[in-house]
Amino acid sequence: MTNGNSDNTKPNNDRVQRILSTVYNVPTVPKIILEVSNLIDNPKTSASILGRMISHDQGLVTKILTIANSPLHGIPRRVSTIDFAIVVLGFNQVKNIVLALSMMESLKVVGNRKFDQKKYWTHSILTAAAAKRIADDLGYQTSGEVFTAGLLHDLGIPIIYKFFNDEYKQILNSTSNKKMTYLEAEENYLGINHQEVGRYLVDQWNFPESIAEVISFHHQPSLAEKNKELTALVHLADYMTKQLMIGEFSWDETSTLDNKVIEILRLGDEEYLENFIYSYKELFEEQLEVINI
Repeated sequence: MTNGNSDNTKPNNDRVQRILSTVYNVPTVPKIILEVSNLIDNPKTSASILGRMISHDQGLVTKILTIANSPLHGIPRRVSTIDFAIVVLGFNQVKNIVLALSMMESLKVVGNRKFDQKKYWTHSILTAAAAKRIADDLGYQTSGEVFTAGLLHDLGIPIIYKFFNDEYKQILNSTSNKKMTYLEAEENYLGINHQEVGRYLVDQWNFPESIAEVISFHHQPSLAEKNKELTALVHLADYMTKQLMIGEFSWDETSTLDNKVIEILRLGDEEYLENFIYSYKELFEEQLEVINI
């Protein structure tokens, strides 16, 4: 890996760790997370009770309804109420979605042309919905977890923007001429990459280890130790947004496919995989229309 820093500008890993250790204190949404968790853990909680609590946050309602009406979810009926969305998605998935969306909301970046919040959200939800659909189509039983992992896979990128803004600009400059990949530039200027940053935060929020491992290795799922299939599903969905040029995110311009997903997900060979990817093109286009609405 190319290292463009001189000794006096070499990334200070102690500083990185110190700043990262403050990130956990930044999100200001623990109240709704605790309320949703407590309600779901209570066997007396009904969809209508949970729905009333979630309905206090209209932004959250809109996002959950968008997710429930995803063409990639394949639900034949229009989901127009939060109560029905909870029934369709299930209590546990709603809990994970609320956790993920609350975390994303607390770290939202607005009003700056160097970070396109809308494209980031579009890419995140499209990757999540696609990963879940692929998991369902291939017969994996972890489609709820894979959705949440897909939603959060690039969580480290807005964190780098918000808390390491100077390094963020250096990363953008160094990748504009394609001499470095984004991962290389992150390591070069920050001493840590966005996968590690995202992993650090979800560990602080006590997300399941399976989701944390997906975030850690979503660019190279063959390195995952315990959750290769889950990680490969998110990696493939992430790659498909780039390959199909639908819902792609600039940070993935220099990313490549880990060909070992063919073996991990039992997808035959490269020709089969290519046909598999393009068979989802229409669904991706439909999903993008729903998100934009």
